[in-house]
Amino acid sequence: MIDTRRLRTLRAVADHRTVTAAAAALHLTPSAVSQQLVALEHEVGHRLLERDGRGVRLTAVGRILLGHTNEVLAQLERAEADIAAYTTGTAGEVKAASFATAIGLVVAPAVGALRSKEPGIQVRVLDAEGDQSLTMVLDGAVDVAVAVEYRGAPAEDDRRLSRIPLYSEPFDVVLPGDHPLARGSGEPREPAEPRESGELWDSTNPDAPGAAGREVAMADLAGETWIGPYPGNPCHDVIALACEHAGFTPEFAHSSDDFDAVIALAAAGAGVAMVPRLALRTADLSGVVVRPVAGPERRVFAAVRRGAERHPLLVPLLDALTDAATALRRIPHR
Repeated sequence: MIDTRRLRTLRAVADHRTVTAAAAALHLTPSAVSQQLVALEHEVGHRLLERDGRGVRLTAVGRILLGHTNEVLAQLERAEADIAAYTTGTAGEVKAASFATAIGLVVAPAVGALRSKEPGIQVRVLDAEGDQSLTMVLDGAVDVAVAVEYRGAPAEDDRRLSRIPLYSEPFDVVLPGDHPLARGSGEPREPAEPRESGELWDSTNPDAPGAAGREVAMADLAGETWIGPYPGNPCHDVIALACEHAGFTPEFAHSSDDFDAVIALAAAGAGVAMVPRLALRTADLSGVVVRPVAGPERRVFAAVRRGAERHPLLVPLLDALTDAATALRRIPHR
């Protein structure tokens, strides 16, 4: 009989690529993780891991077992959800991890709605970047992640996760006020119809400097000095990938994960930046010009461990997040 605790350990090692990192995620010692893996290899009668540089990787048998592990753990999540629905109803604590902008836009409104609709559900919110929150869900540190699509993110058909699309928003380019591309505002743009479910209305203030200006081509930004998030931040990946598609690699001279700081640096003439549109709504845009730019988007979704989407504590929160995102898409033009 295979011990499911050891299957969780195997998945953690596969996710984190080292025994030490997996041990930290599971709140175990590296020696305890190694002992569980050795015991699991004895149970299945095959070697499951092999060295890969400074880390480890799964053997062919390990990959086969991991596929079954994802199905087994998803079924256990479904069992826990059904038992909870039968025995406890909607009372208990839920942990949700989200990046800061989404906390303000959808998580906080969802928490507020639940306080009146489901007072028995207590939501604990943790601030975490989009890439970190998914790992926290898979490790069991939180129940729900509000995350961003990024290069290297788990695919939509990843068998470990269930995903619920929330919203998407374009990036705008933020230019110093005296930048050559800041001149010539042109005619105000008409609001674009959403192309698909989850896409936001253009809520940029048409009276703000440059908000109604002509669209900037990504290729026009080649050779610029850039201000942006640190590598590893999903927004950094979106910006870098958009630049690569336009045929150049951006030079990030200044780095901050705080968009207000990024905008302030642009106002000081330190460089150009690309910022998700909704992050501009409450920002101080004096000294900068904002222009639309074609292509890059920040796609935001909620994720839970597969099988947990039916849990009676999670269903109301996921519904509230979806409602908050729907309301967000209805924000009128100012």
